[in-house]
Amino acid sequence: MRRREFITLIGGAAAAPALLCPRAVRAQQGDPLRRIGVLLALAEDDVDAKSRLAAFRQGLGKRGWAEGRNVQIVYRFAVTSARQPEPLAKELVARQPDVILAHTPPVALALQRESRTIPMVFVNISDPIGLGLIASLAKPGSNFTGVVHYEPGIVGKWLGMLKEIAPQVARVALVTNPKSGSFDYFVKAGEAVAPSLGIEIVPTPVENAADIERAITSFARTPNGGLALPPDVTTTTHRDLVIALAAQHRLPAIYPFHLFVLAGGLMCYGTDQFDMFRVAAFYVDRILRGDKPADLPAQAPTKYETTLNLKTAKALGLSVPPGLLVAADEVIE
Repeated sequence: MRRREFITLIGGAAAAPALLCPRAVRAQQGDPLRRIGVLLALAEDDVDAKSRLAAFRQGLGKRGWAEGRNVQIVYRFAVTSARQPEPLAKELVARQPDVILAHTPPVALALQRESRTIPMVFVNISDPIGLGLIASLAKPGSNFTGVVHYEPGIVGKWLGMLKEIAPQVARVALVTNPKSGSFDYFVKAGEAVAPSLGIEIVPTPVENAADIERAITSFARTPNGGLALPPDVTTTTHRDLVIALAAQHRLPAIYPFHLFVLAGGLMCYGTDQFDMFRVAAFYVDRILRGDKPADLPAQAPTKYETTLNLKTAKALGLSVPPGLLVAADEVIE
């Protein structure tokens, strides 16, 4: 469902008695600042985290919300083993914000365990129904709604693009963290489509840098391999390592985010992350204005981008097909 279809959605949330909820207390006292919690599964100093949050604030600004003027945003970052989402989710919920932005499945599940009443908007989650966050896209029926990251068909697109640029590829490792919440989702999607492309899917679970190095090195010992990386905080955090290993072992790879290709990866086909965070701001706006997450349909992705790195293709001895080149939104030379 496209964003324009949501514009006609209206809803009102009756104010709770002031003694029951700090949010209601603020409203009755005329506090001009609405409060948004943000729990992001990236490091605070990560350039990608900064860009996504800038897009989110931009989306809020277009709807009349300005940080420090009529809205306060509390940011928390959970990416390393020392900063798991559970304590940060507990801390955010204790602040009783008006709405929380939940980034990635582990973050959303941690927040769900803390509250089934505070409105939540998810982003970068591919299987919200399978995770138990919502009942359906059309009618979430819970305190969650948001922007779906990838539908299952995306894996077929990744494999097809790998086969197009490297026809010899016969085995593809799906490299992702099984704790990401979407491991089985992507593996099943890959196994369903791979035989029609003459490809064997090799599920490759990793949880840290050592796992990544060991798994890719082992996979590369058999010829005609390639890599496909579903969206995952672990591989995104260690993207430089993944890219270096792909180059070292001459493995054509397709990535979920544009920043992988900027860092030297071969190609990506994925959703526009900045657009998704701007759309997430739409949901936050609707909730701040009274709509309930249970009644706001979750949105499937509609905007994708293809990025190619010709320098990397040349280093791998690959010729980029004209059709793939023409379809690219950005070509790095």
